[in-house]
Amino acid sequence: MAISTPVAPSTSGATAERPDVIVIDHVRKRFVVRKDNTIRERIVTLGRAGRKHRQDFWALDDVTVSIQAGTTVGLIGQNGSGKSTLLKAIGGIIQPTSGTVSRRGRLAALLELGAGFHPDLSGRENVFLNASLLGLTRKETEERFDDILAFSGIGDFIDTQVKFYSSGMYVRLAFAVAVHTDPDVLLVDEVLAVGDEAFQRKCLDRIRSFQEQGKTIIIVTHSLSQVQDMCDRVVLLNKGKVLHDGDPIGAVSLFRDVLEERRAGELSADVAVGRGTVLQASVHADGKGPRDGVTPGDDLLVDMEFEHLDGVEDWEAAVQVNNTSGQVVYGTTTGIMGIHLEPLHGRKKLRLRIADTNFGTGKYFINVSMMDSAGRHLHDLPECDSFEVPSFGDAVGSVYAKPSIEELD
Repeated sequence: MAISTPVAPSTSGATAERPDVIVIDHVRKRFVVRKDNTIRERIVTLGRAGRKHRQDFWALDDVTVSIQAGTTVGLIGQNGSGKSTLLKAIGGIIQPTSGTVSRRGRLAALLELGAGFHPDLSGRENVFLNASLLGLTRKETEERFDDILAFSGIGDFIDTQVKFYSSGMYVRLAFAVAVHTDPDVLLVDEVLAVGDEAFQRKCLDRIRSFQEQGKTIIIVTHSLSQVQDMCDRVVLLNKGKVLHDGDPIGAVSLFRDVLEERRAGELSADVAVGRGTVLQASVHADGKGPRDGVTPGDDLLVDMEFEHLDGVEDWEAAVQVNNTSGQVVYGTTTGIMGIHLEPLHGRKKLRLRIADTNFGTGKYFINVSMMDSAGRHLHDLPECDSFEVPSFGDAVGSVYAKPSIEELD
């Protein structure tokens, strides 16, 4: 979607001195949820009687946010909090029930997977279609086509109908088109989590390049590490309302509190399971310091400390490794390992050894959980520590294996 009003270039001054490119003013968005699921039920409940079978769901409830030129803003929150709805309202994909959204400058939106693509058209045809929707003329698209194709890495598949594309190929091509329209404002939803590790790094590098150029970026993500690393400011949404609008560290801390409250509510509504806590956790390679890089073949050690004030007879420890996009690349529990832990009364320290690792180049985050025998999470400690795997230059991806070539007769 193209917005023709020009945007003044950002300056190195304070954010407050920059012009607003997005103004969201008391926006509310209502969706009607029907309780009659079949055609017969809907016919029976036509007219006034049908009102009892409809329920209003306010995805956004009086949201007011202004976004300045040259800033990177993250939208975070639980599923159903209104993040994607707000992003679609900013992009003009949906209209608010009340309130207004004002935009300035050329806007490119990378939202739902496949949005703006026609499944029966080839990748090449969809490049021109999608680029026209984003405001480029055919001549401009022709001039940028080779760069779009190279960035996407689609290769010969560019002339294949996109209905035969994998989700990763969809994202590659859609992102390549979006970033080559030279937008003033870029909207990015969780779709970046679909691509492989190498392409994700390429996308993040392009986003950082946009930041250096003073462009405005609004991103929806579940990766808290990505939010803190990339964003100048974070808006935390909860049940359609703005819970926090400010610094990323404060937003992430408050979001974790929200998750804890939800978890506690789920547990208390089910069975009283007591007070379990993951007190701390750290990670390092065996024989190395905590800040040293992890290389293929290293044993990874995760040291954890747990506490249960009321005592728990059957419990499990769980460890999950995520990449910078929030994708799970490794996970295990003591239950999966066939290990039965002794009843916990007070505190206990455990060490998980992940032997002979072969993680690919990149940064990874450790998440530790304490669960009861039914698999319910007593406590989570997300992204409590991290480690990095350096680049070896001869391979890319989430897994590293030493490559070699031999000639065959």
